[in-house]
Amino acid sequence: MKFVEMTGATLVQLVADDEIHADDLVTAGVVDDCIVRINEQGDIEVRRPTQWELIGGLLGDYENRIRQQTGIDWV
Repeated sequence: MKFVEMTGATLVQLVADDEIHADDLVTAGVVDDCIVRINEQGDIEVRRPTQWELIGGLLGDYENRIRQQTGIDWV
């Protein structure tokens, strides 16, 4: 499966209003310097000490938002 990895701070900037709320991200353990990844289906995972944990998903035009925000594509 292909992913785009980014920091929690970058994720907060690209999440749309109808997706995960910022408070929910904090509750899920997303902080500015944590590492998160998004797969091609829009699933968001946060890196934990021993595994990746699914915390939600993106909707709509997330592919273009990710490319615009990060400048990278799925690898």
